[in-house]
Amino acid sequence: MSEAATRVDAYLVAGGRYHDIDFARLELLKLLAEHEQVRVTVGSDYHDSERIAASSFLLTYTCDLRPTEAEQQALADYISAGGRWLALHGTNAVLDFTPDGVAAPRSIPRLAHTLGSQFIAHPPIQPYAVENQAPAHPLVQGVERFEADDELYLCEVHDREQLQVLLDTHYAGDAEGFTENDWRDADRHPVMYLRPLGKGAVLYNTLGHCRGHFDMRPAMDYYPEIERCSWNLPVFYELLRRSIRWCLGELG
Repeated sequence: MSEAATRVDAYLVAGGRYHDIDFARLELLKLLAEHEQVRVTVGSDYHDSERIAASSFLLTYTCDLRPTEAEQQALADYISAGGRWLALHGTNAVLDFTPDGVAAPRSIPRLAHTLGSQFIAHPPIQPYAVENQAPAHPLVQGVERFEADDELYLCEVHDREQLQVLLDTHYAGDAEGFTENDWRDADRHPVMYLRPLGKGAVLYNTLGHCRGHFDMRPAMDYYPEIERCSWNLPVFYELLRRSIRWCLGELG
């Protein structure tokens, strides 16, 4: 690191439900700490819109976090003005538990548009093949086909023609337990993509589910298994490291 290196301010939002947010927060902070010029502000929501807007980049690991309309607009404005946002796993997910299953209310339209997608459902956690669709792109160059034992995100995609899909997977089947459960006519599903917006962009990676024993309240008091999914894979950490370098303007 050059002595003349410039400080970079980052904002990490780690919050929400149904995931081991503490685990993900710690892992991401360790990765950010590999860059000594990066100073991180950590929040559990999007309330501090001014601090986010003043940051060089935004990194999020959330689930069922529902920003207000004003916060959603502030996030869209931040990206359009040139911000970079690394959004992970459940950032695009809002969940309602109903008698008919888990529903995905369309209650975050501006956020979903900014992110380029909204989570709708996933089949049971099981291994699936992740394939490289942009082998020349520095974010995934040299990343060979790999197997992820993770939640396979089935999403409603916005502005699909504008997305640059880097990694994807195939799935056509059911998503048991969700109200929108018939995906038998589906085909390819983005796993990691770039979503340009104005002068900035979102880099979304749907991998990275994690859950501990006490993360499903109020649905259940004690979850029987500890789930780490793609966090067990060295390739996932490689993708995260490259993604942080993208946030710093070093890749793409």
